[in-house]
Amino acid sequence: MTESTPHERFRLHHAHRRPHPQRNPPDAACRSNLVVGLLLPVVLILLFGYGLSFDVKDARVTVVLEDSSPTARNLVSGLQGSSYLAPTWATSMAQAERMVRAGETDAILRVPGDFSRRLAAGAGKLQLLLNGVDSNTAAAIEGYVSGALAVPLQRQGDRAGNKPAGVGSIVIAQRMWFNEAGQSTWYLVPGLIVLVMTLIGAFLTSLLVAREWERGTLESLFVTPVRPLELVLSKLAPYIIIGGIDLIMCLLAAKYLFQVPMRGSLWIIIVSSLLYLMVSLALGLFISAATRNQFAASQMALLASFMPAMMLSGFVFDLRNMPVIIQIISQALPATHFMGLIKTLFMAGDYWPDILKSCAILTLYTTVLIVLTRRLLIKNLD
Repeated sequence: MTESTPHERFRLHHAHRRPHPQRNPPDAACRSNLVVGLLLPVVLILLFGYGLSFDVKDARVTVVLEDSSPTARNLVSGLQGSSYLAPTWATSMAQAERMVRAGETDAILRVPGDFSRRLAAGAGKLQLLLNGVDSNTAAAIEGYVSGALAVPLQRQGDRAGNKPAGVGSIVIAQRMWFNEAGQSTWYLVPGLIVLVMTLIGAFLTSLLVAREWERGTLESLFVTPVRPLELVLSKLAPYIIIGGIDLIMCLLAAKYLFQVPMRGSLWIIIVSSLLYLMVSLALGLFISAATRNQFAASQMALLASFMPAMMLSGFVFDLRNMPVIIQIISQALPATHFMGLIKTLFMAGDYWPDILKSCAILTLYTTVLIVLTRRLLIKNLD
């Protein structure tokens, strides 16, 4: 038998090669388009119809009653008759201030010890301290408290047969905590950092593994000693750098462009933001490994990360005004925990119980998502 020439061996080799199977047939893309086209309107209708509301309900107002007279007690009883307020009681201003810093109340109504005497003289004075982290909610609470206090004064004036006493007979000394200027940008700009980290993290990395799967380049990993965990970390590394640059841009804009106060430690803000960035990157990579399709991965990343971060994290809407089921869902989102943390760091400063709790939750999310992505990549390589 004569030995074949190199040209003949090349021809025979390619004649017996089978075409590379197509990973994502056209009908799969059509099905993805159909699912997104039908699912997205339903999600938007349910979110906007049931989950979102600008109303403030059950606002937490802590009453510090330093005057135990019947007049003072009758006055604060009007708070209990309002469906928009949920009054609680504190024995001292120090306790009430701790509740504000811990996020356990939205406002403090202080009734000073000489309130009854001043009211009898025609100039009663109350002190209302508002949590200004959310300026819109604070303004609404001020109106609700003023309206609630007018009811018992009206009744008192009717019983006395005098000219009805309105809110004008009481001087409410208002003070806005954490947002003295009452500017909405102080409230919105820290939340924008959450949205930027979510968009950069989840949306961009959602295309990585899906793109390689569609192109068939993922199979080249068969002949390399790269482990799945090493593959996950290598995919995340470039986007950590990109996200870090975006974070620096956001912090500079917040400080010098919008003049938002940064009362917390800069290093804690950076570390917690990078930790949330890791969560977003891991989520996008997990979606990419699970879907194996770029279009489906991008749409899934939009539905699972950016939209919930914008609507269900407390960025604009108060979570307590949403139905219970929506509140439960929002607490399962990592963006909700980081949103509360970043606003506290900017507006109120370093509150360590909140810092440790939120960072622990974000670390748990990062670990779980990386482990799940690693398992999916093992299945792909097998």
